[in-house]
Amino acid sequence: MSSVSHSKCKLCRREKQKLFLKGARCFTDKCAIEHKPYVPGQRAKMRLIESEYYSQLREKQKAKRYYGILEKQFRNYYRQAVRRKGITGEVLLQLLETRLDNVIYSMGLALSRRQARQLISHGHIAINDKKVDIASYRVREGQTVSIMDSSRDLLPVLEAKESAGALTIPEWLRVDFSALKGQVLRIPQRNEIKAPVNEQMIVELYSKV
Repeated sequence: MSSVSHSKCKLCRREKQKLFLKGARCFTDKCAIEHKPYVPGQRAKMRLIESEYYSQLREKQKAKRYYGILEKQFRNYYRQAVRRKGITGEVLLQLLETRLDNVIYSMGLALSRRQARQLISHGHIAINDKKVDIASYRVREGQTVSIMDSSRDLLPVLEAKESAGALTIPEWLRVDFSALKGQVLRIPQRNEIKAPVNEQMIVELYSKV
């Protein structure tokens, strides 16, 4: 399984905002961006000339890092979005939001998207009671996501369950923490997607290629 291997804290600092890549740590004063609110590197504090292209590129990089996917995967999602009906940028975010790893994280069944991907790849997740080990699986409206019965006592699962009370579950999802399962009620609308990105700038960037 391919993954982004850079330091998670440096990725947030590079985008100058929290992308919540390290779970609970991001909500504490240990978060690197709290005491190093500038991009990493020797020339971090130098003023950068931010062109239109640079701003568009940063939005794309931010989206990739937020969802934890690589360039080739992201480009494929963009191509799918172009072929579908609707506003391309909004459709792109909907495709990313309904990835299985993001759905598990949004449901609160994992503390981070990275942890969600680990649970999936190790065979701890089921869709409609059938094991699925592909993090990019697109969860569809009406499908149920659950922790496998044999995996309910895993430490990451117990930690996520313990932290569930502090979460705000998106309205497009329904979760039963006692049963460690949830359901996708519908495809999220743009105002329900919390990704801190300007998707129109991403569309403008790809339209130039």
